[in-house]
Amino acid sequence: MSLGNSLYNARRKKGLSQEAVAENLGVSRQTISKWEQDETLPDIRQSKKLAQLYHLTLDELVEFDLGQKEIEEAIDRVSEEQQQKIDWTSVWGKRYPVLTTYRQRVAVDVYAAKLGALLEDLKTRYHYNDLDAMLVLKDILAQVWKEGSAAQ
Repeated sequence: MSLGNSLYNARRKKGLSQEAVAENLGVSRQTISKWEQDETLPDIRQSKKLAQLYHLTLDELVEFDLGQKEIEEAIDRVSEEQQQKIDWTSVWGKRYPVLTTYRQRVAVDVYAAKLGALLEDLKTRYHYNDLDAMLVLKDILAQVWKEGSAAQ
């Protein structure tokens, strides 16, 4: 996503007009428009003021993704207890149907045994609790998948 799109989405998320942002920064509305259309860029001081105005870090502003931000906020609003009640396989299965059908085709017990051994190794070797070991293994699998996808 371009910086202009990030600025536009962050402003809209805060419910501010270009005029309000311009007034706050001491620039013209046209300047805000040019930034949002990627015709020009705000300088570092203006960028810092924008980030503060939108309640974002500078990094978040530069890489602002409205969809990701909304998902993060939604997750933050859901308590740990509520999260435990959610059937995540079913939820993600709507987007990735393989999650609801693979059990009929895949020898899950074979993979479960191998993954269980890896989890136990992480817990024993690094003293991770169950959840931390699972998250580390998930992250390692994601990295392996990314590297495999990039090579193709």
